[in-house]
Amino acid sequence: MDKRTLWGLLLVILGVLLFAGRGDIMDPGRVFTYFWPSLFVIPLGILMHWLYFYATRRRGSGLLIPGGILLVSGIIFQISMLLDAWEYTWPGFPLAVAFGLLEFYWFGGRNRWILIPVFILGGASLTFFMIFTVGTLLSVSVLGQSVGAVLLVAAGLALMMGRRRGERY
Repeated sequence: MDKRTLWGLLLVILGVLLFAGRGDIMDPGRVFTYFWPSLFVIPLGILMHWLYFYATRRRGSGLLIPGGILLVSGIIFQISMLLDAWEYTWPGFPLAVAFGLLEFYWFGGRNRWILIPVFILGGASLTFFMIFTVGTLLSVSVLGQSVGAVLLVAAGLALMMGRRRGERY
């Protein structure tokens, strides 16, 4: 994408925001309040990736660890700022570290020992996402809690009654 296209797209977006908000959205304080991750954190993550892929010609794989962390954290920050969902998105921060390390493993020397913290951090993050997100969704109403309880009982019974490998009746 050339500079003219990028600037044109930016002007179109700003014009649409200005028209939609009738000037209120263009208040600098409001823009920085809601879009600071997109203005500062995500571009730094993209810069680190650009440095690795283009500037160092794939020789500086250590740039991918902070690049991945900044990119994923910036996305999580932006979602949290726009939706005010900090209590649900905080498990994404260990996931950001796992992502940075996974990129380092994938594009670096493929040292398999790096996968240990990747799986620990990624597994813990996904577990916390499931606990807080599903727990919140199921506890929204009594019906949701009842459905969740029935599903848990059914899953437990299926595990207990199911056949084990190599077992015949």
